[in-house]
Amino acid sequence: MSFTPTHDTPVYVISVAAELAGMHAQTLRQYDRLGLVTPSRTQGGGRRYSARDIALLREIQRLSQEEGISLAGIQRIMELEHQVEALQDKVVELGDRLTALQAGTRIFAAGADGQIVELRPGERPLRPSRSTALVSWQPGN
Repeated sequence: MSFTPTHDTPVYVISVAAELAGMHAQTLRQYDRLGLVTPSRTQGGGRRYSARDIALLREIQRLSQEEGISLAGIQRIMELEHQVEALQDKVVELGDRLTALQAGTRIFAAGADGQIVELRPGERPLRPSRSTALVSWQPGN
């Protein structure tokens, strides 16, 4: 059985992570204290960095050196990115819930001749019906 680490598997000790990110190990410790990067910890308290952590360290370095953004600014950018990701996840979740609801929902209305007709979601009954009655039926309710 072989071990294949994922992008999130904490495998790199601080010296290796620092070398991969092109930084000094003390810089990684500072970023950890500031909460910019939060590596996993071993039982003994040693830091272990994942490939995702290394990519994040490189992005912090780029923002700082190339864009001239302060560490406080980088921290705010990262907070906002996390909020955006959480909101995007929520949109997907709500879309999935809406799709599931629509799949189990049938909509009925009174047709032009007074008969009950089934409609697709978003569809309206044909005129000249004066009825505005609309019924939503869900199986199992």
